[in-house]
Amino acid sequence: MKKTRRLVQFGFLALTLLGVFVFDANCERWCPFGGVEAIYTYATEGNMLCSLGVSNFYILGGVLVMTIVLGRVFCGYMCPIGTISEWLHLVARRLGVPQIRVAGKFDRVLALLKYVVLGVILFATWRAGELVFRAYDPCYALISRHGTDITFWAYVVSGLIVIVSLAIMLPFCRWFCPLAAVLNLFSRFRLTRIQRSDDACNDCGLCSKACPMAVPVDRLRQITAARCTSCMNCSDACPQTDAGALQWGPPESWGRKWSQAVLIAVLLLCTAGAVTASYLFPLPSFIKSHGTPPDHQMATARLKINDVRCRGRANLLFYFLERDDLDEIEGYFKLEAWPGPGVVDVRVTYDPTMTDEEAVKRAITEPYYDATADFWRNSPFTIEGYDPLAVDSGLGVP
Repeated sequence: MKKTRRLVQFGFLALTLLGVFVFDANCERWCPFGGVEAIYTYATEGNMLCSLGVSNFYILGGVLVMTIVLGRVFCGYMCPIGTISEWLHLVARRLGVPQIRVAGKFDRVLALLKYVVLGVILFATWRAGELVFRAYDPCYALISRHGTDITFWAYVVSGLIVIVSLAIMLPFCRWFCPLAAVLNLFSRFRLTRIQRSDDACNDCGLCSKACPMAVPVDRLRQITAARCTSCMNCSDACPQTDAGALQWGPPESWGRKWSQAVLIAVLLLCTAGAVTASYLFPLPSFIKSHGTPPDHQMATARLKINDVRCRGRANLLFYFLERDDLDEIEGYFKLEAWPGPGVVDVRVTYDPTMTDEEAVKRAITEPYYDATADFWRNSPFTIEGYDPLAVDSGLGVP
């Protein structure tokens, strides 16, 4: 079981590294914690924090489903920080680095710190409207293209995790990770768990020593601790596993145990489902409207626009739509966009009795005279398949 988990960990870590360093993917858009950070802003303002997308919500949903069924398997099988931290500890132990085991009451007190970290991050993020945690995020520092948005403190936090992981198993995951605090709320009610048989157990205590989360497995009939990652290290260490001392599966009333293959299948199914759903149902990551919707049917302009790369640029696009000069759009309108690199999808819903799609395109592309500031502002946006010069010269509307 341990070798299988290592293989799954390696697969997800390799996939993450290839996505970031080979295909230039934005790892932040697939971070489940990004969904936690962005949910308030999206619910109240209709837009995402910069660098995030609605894919964060889909992957968060997939992780929560697998947590309800399997416990904190994301931490034990998928999380790159958890994998790197665990592997560093194992290498250090083989090299003879002195080990420190933190368990019992002290471990439980330290574990409360992750709820404090979660609260501080969410409060600061909601107050600032930006990804405040990025400045200290060890995952972003270790697995990114190391641009100017990574601060000195992110490297400091990463370095501390690396150093402490050599002597202590999974210190960040156990005591400080804000996502772990969120998952704990769902893991406590999970469907599956490790179950110990008093009749088959010989009380050797090896299961507790093998647990990376310091759960006292040898003293419990069922492992209901929210921090259990279903890593199966306790089953691997138990000399009586074949005799039924430790089994993993649903409640005993179901009358059977499950294999690790079921765990991996559910994990992969939830992940694939989340990724697939994000492409099949691409919710806009920026929504903003002007005016009051009329009672009659609206019309929608579906456009592909260049240079709407972030929330700030989407707000600038809305600024041009909301202009009050000769190219002003009359009546109600709503902007829905999917900010990102290159050409992105944009939908503008408008009142067809007061304006038309051509007016919408002009508002987006024409220079805007801001009477309040007394200056002209050229539009940085271009619409795929639309040439305003051709329209103005009478050569036809594309």
